[in-house]
Amino acid sequence: MKNSRWYAWLVVGLLSIVALLNYLDRQVLSTMRESIAVDIEALQNMENFGMLMAVFLWIYAFLSPVAGGFADRFSRKWIIVGSLGVWSAITLGMGYCTSFEQMLVLRALMGVSEALYIPAGLALITEYHTGKTRSLATGIHMIGLYLGQALGGFGATVAHHLSWQETFHWFGIIGVVYAVVLSLVLMDKRTVSTKNAPADTVVAKVPVKIGLRRLFTTPAFWVILVMFAAPSLPGWAVRNWLPTLFAENLGIDMMQAGPMSTISIAASSLIGVLIGGVLSDKWVMKNLRGRVYTSAIGLALTIPALILVGTGSTALAIVGAALFFGIGYGLFDANNMPILCQFVPDSLRSTAYGFMNFVGVLAGAVVTQVLGAWAQEGHLGIGFAVLAGVVLFALILQIVFLRPKAIDMTNQEFYQK
Repeated sequence: MKNSRWYAWLVVGLLSIVALLNYLDRQVLSTMRESIAVDIEALQNMENFGMLMAVFLWIYAFLSPVAGGFADRFSRKWIIVGSLGVWSAITLGMGYCTSFEQMLVLRALMGVSEALYIPAGLALITEYHTGKTRSLATGIHMIGLYLGQALGGFGATVAHHLSWQETFHWFGIIGVVYAVVLSLVLMDKRTVSTKNAPADTVVAKVPVKIGLRRLFTTPAFWVILVMFAAPSLPGWAVRNWLPTLFAENLGIDMMQAGPMSTISIAASSLIGVLIGGVLSDKWVMKNLRGRVYTSAIGLALTIPALILVGTGSTALAIVGAALFFGIGYGLFDANNMPILCQFVPDSLRSTAYGFMNFVGVLAGAVVTQVLGAWAQEGHLGIGFAVLAGVVLFALILQIVFLRPKAIDMTNQEFYQK
């Protein structure tokens, strides 16, 4: 069954729901600050809130390379199921917090559990989907992330009708139940170094030192790291601070600003990943740089959008800029793992993406905390505009240096270089 075409798409559907829960559970906090601050006074301070959002990212970043290594050497299925179960239980537990310190500890633990998912999930999808469907499959999975981000925007609304505690409880329970379902339906595509497994499903374990040495002596991988990190600055800034920017610049409360900001980004990103996935899969069959060019088009679209979202003062300007940013970021997002597959073989892809996550989320942690201080001083919009220059740098780097030689890099080609 796992070798059938329909199951390959079922895997994408199953993991898209995991991705939705992944972002929902981390994003919902960003719109419930005001509700939680009624009971936990420390969160009335914007810098404390920035610290709470950033601690997740610091932990998530530093554990991502380790998580990627695990996913290359052990069952990707059980890493995914275990990660989902643990972070959902933590979400449930956040509803019982009575102090800032308790919430800070649980937010850090969520960073540990969620770090395990993305390298394993994306690598599993690329195992089931080769060159002709890889970007589209990856893009559809990203839709789950965007939907989770959008639904997280309703946190303030749900908390208003129930309570912030019950909001955490219900979101956590849903994830725990789905982890049980996933354990029964999801299957690994390959077996790592098992003698009795079918030959076409076996992937040999590469010694850690040899794999890392080869990975970090590949110049293209360094370019990919920088290319991934630079756009992650505005990417995380949008996820964590756009609701606040909407509320401040448009003079509306968070129950309106939360859904307006997250839905506009999610809906436009959904369009972007679908366009980017289809375009990239067709383009790469004619030109090996097709995925690189598609990603570059996406980054180019985000530059004017960031300037406008930071400086605009009307609903039309700010929402329009957010929609433009989402489409561009969707084109970029749908092609990160597929581009990596053109330079790194399957035996090292989770490890490589773990390092990409490390630099990307580390950049996010820095920008989240810095923007917290800027927000406290009333300069959040300027911060968004400044990030456009960072994206321009990544765009130039990508176009000049990324020149793949294959659609799907193999172990033999990689280690013979």
